[in-house]
This record gives sequence, structure tokens and C-alpha cells, in this order.
Amino acid sequence: MITVNEALALLETKVTPTLKVAQIGIEHALHHVLAENIESPISMPPFRQSAMDGYAVYFTGEKEFKLTGEVQAGDDKNPPLKPGEAVRIFTGAAVPDDANAVVMQEYVAHKGSIIHVEKEIALSQNIRETGEQIQKGSLALKAGTLLQPAALGYLASLGIDQIPVLVKPRIAIIVTGNELRSPGQELKRGEIYESNALMLKMALEKDGFTQVSIHRVEDSLESTIDVISNAMESHDVLLISGGISVGDYDYVEEALEENEVEEVFYKVKQKPGKPIYFGITEEQLVFALPGNPASALSCFYIYVLPALRKMSGYNSYHLERRLLISENDYPKKGDRAQFLKAYSTGSRVIILDGQASSMIHSFAVSNALVFIPAEVEEIKKGDKVQVVML
Repeated sequence: MITVNEALALLETKVTPTLKVAQIGIEHALHHVLAENIESPISMPPFRQSAMDGYAVYFTGEKEFKLTGEVQAGDDKNPPLKPGEAVRIFTGAAVPDDANAVVMQEYVAHKGSIIHVEKEIALSQNIRETGEQIQKGSLALKAGTLLQPAALGYLASLGIDQIPVLVKPRIAIIVTGNELRSPGQELKRGEIYESNALMLKMALEKDGFTQVSIHRVEDSLESTIDVISNAMESHDVLLISGGISVGDYDYVEEALEENEVEEVFYKVKQKPGKPIYFGITEEQLVFALPGNPASALSCFYIYVLPALRKMSGYNSYHLERRLLISENDYPKKGDRAQFLKAYSTGSRVIILDGQASSMIHSFAVSNALVFIPAEVEEIKKGDKVQVVML
């Protein structure tokens, strides 16, 4: 059995970013990593643009101007102006070539076709110059950028609709356990509702991993071997829920050996999630997670999600960790490191009740995991603790 840090170090050495690149539509690029530098195909703004609703003026020292027209946003008008003339203009509209300032409408009094400016005028005020944000041909975004909404909005503003990205992995969730039934079905004695598949799928989709399929397997060695073999044909990552412990009907470890998966580690000195398995083939990563929901989700956040992010080209792939002040005492039992469901606010964190590996209700209201190293025996209220932000 290895430590948490040893397990994380093995992930670092075994997981490498993908080299596969795909050109995809901008509407599908959220949470992908940019594979190539993007140069701007246009200058932005592409014309001199008004930053305000007001009046575009040809200013040579005067305070009164004669109104000669109007330019709305989207107009292709370029009305000529003489000194002392102005046009009504609106935010985002193209400023006439002859105008040298835009005066906000709040500082203008007008009578008929004459306007009077009540504040000092500065040349170029309230005008966004052509290429002020970026010049045509300049670097817009660097390769390696994680494409979040603002980045995609920026690229869309440059007229870009197709983006080269690093391909995200195809993921198979394999659920073991004869006792499991789908929500909505009637339970018989000895049966429980299956929740891990939905929980893991939603956690994956939240982070932009959308190529996810779910597979069920009977508690038999032959079935487990076959389902894993079939999943390996068309997926890059396998997440197996349950069947990895040492019970008489836990066949996952043997089935992985039969499918020639190389074990990297099995069992980590932690609670919950001790019987986590990580293995590799030439083309796949394989994680076998404990069947208990809280164990499965804790292992997902600490090991699986960082591995998937690294595969996808993220520069920063571990969840954020902070030192926060504990709001309560917690006596740790045993000599294993622990990940405790918690709720953080500001600089403080509360360790929640219901820490058993089978209990998911406290996870439902948590937004963090408090990490207690193996050598720490207890936490006292007011202690600084390491917190994994979810």
C-alpha cells in the first residue's frame, strides 16, 4: 500500500498530454485546450468606434456645433464634417473620419440643430481607435490556453468559428454489482439504487468531458472480462465502479489482468478510497474506484480528474488547494490520511458530519475536502488545514 503523495507522483509520471488535434466549432470548444496559436484575422475594433451615446464633433476650440446627421450602430455611413459640425452617434457606431471627439450626451444641451457642449472637450475622447484591442495578424491567444467563456467570446468577436483544440478523452464508466437497480425501479430485499454512474458522468460533464458512455456488468469473471475488453476498443479511459476489493464476487482486478492492463498502483493509505486501482495499457488509462459513493467521488476528484485534465493539455490540472481555518474539532481515527467532506466560506472551513464512505448526503452540500495527512492525529478548532476546493 502506498501513500497519497506516492500515488500522485505515479500519476505524474504515467499520464501524458494527448497529441491529437481536432478542428471543432467554437460552440463546442468550452473547457478544451487550444492546440495552436491563433492570430487575429481582423483588427478590433475594425473601424473607429464610438464608446458612448452622444455626438461626434469636428472640434477646433468651439463649444457650439451644428448638427448635420446621425450615425447608428451598424450604419456604413461616413458623413463629411466641417469644423464646428457634429452628428448624433450611438455606442458602437462608426465614427466619421472627420470627427475628432465624441461628446457624451449628458454634457450637451441642444436647441434645434445647434448643440452646446457644457464640458471641456479633449481630442479623441470616447473614440475607440481601429485596432485598439488587437491589430490584424497579431497573436490573439497562445497555444495551451484553456478555453473558458471569456476566451471563446473574444475569439467570436474576431469572427473565428472553428478552433484547433487538443482532443479530450473518450471515457467509459463501467458499473459492477448485481445488487444495483436504476432509480425509478422497485427495490427487492437486498437491492439498492445505483448512483455512481450518474454522479461520475455529471462530474465529468461539468468539467467538459462529454464523450462518456455507461456500461453495466454482472458479477462474474467472464462478464467482467468481456465488458472491459469491449470498452477498451473504443475508449481512452475506463472508470470502473466497484468490484475492486477482496470479496468473493469482486472480479475487476483479475479481469484487468486478463485484458493485459499494467497495474501502476493498487490501494492507497487513505480514507475513504483505500482500494483505488490505477493501471495503463499502450492506449488507455484505467481507474477502478471503490463502490461506496463517497469513496468513489473522493478518488475521482483527487486522482481521476487531474489525470483527465493533464491528458487534455491543461497546464494546471489539480484542484485548487488552500490553507483555511477549521471551525470545529475533528479527532482522526487510524493511521491513514483522510479526505473529509467540508464546507468552506471565506477563510474558514467546517468539517461536516456523515464522513462514512457509504454516506453521500454530506457530499451533496459540501464544496471542499479537508485533507488530513497520515501523521496528524487530530484537528482543533482554529487550526489551519489543507483544503481541496471542489
